[in-house]
Amino acid sequence: MIVVAIIGSLSAIVAICWLVFSLATFALPAFMGVNAGIWAFQNGAGIFGGIVVGLVAAAATFGIGQFLLVFLRPTWAKLLVALAFVVPAVVAGYAATHGIVKHLMPSETWQIAFSVLGAIAIGTTALLRLTAMAPPEPAGQRVA
Repeated sequence: MIVVAIIGSLSAIVAICWLVFSLATFALPAFMGVNAGIWAFQNGAGIFGGIVVGLVAAAATFGIGQFLLVFLRPTWAKLLVALAFVVPAVVAGYAATHGIVKHLMPSETWQIAFSVLGAIAIGTTALLRLTAMAPPEPAGQRVA
């Protein structure tokens, strides 16, 4: 029975890590969607209205971010947009890693160290996925 529990725990950890890495790019849209949905629900929109408002807000956040990454010309502006998406992913990566690690090791120092490493890994993954989504800039005109 203990072996089954260990295998189940490891499977859950792997599934959570896979989800965090896969969904790191969507941390900001998810945050905006949840907040907008809660706001709509608290202002009388009901459960269905809150869900619809949350989905629209999340989709709009992601769409605006992609639009800005494609059409902004200065590199510093693209970096600011990318950072707006990466920072929530880093926070989510830290929280997810800390939630897993706090059950595995008793030392708070090592918990924080591994949580920071997880946050860096998730942030890097989100940045790479964001830059991969944006199309490359068109090549300049060459004069022969």
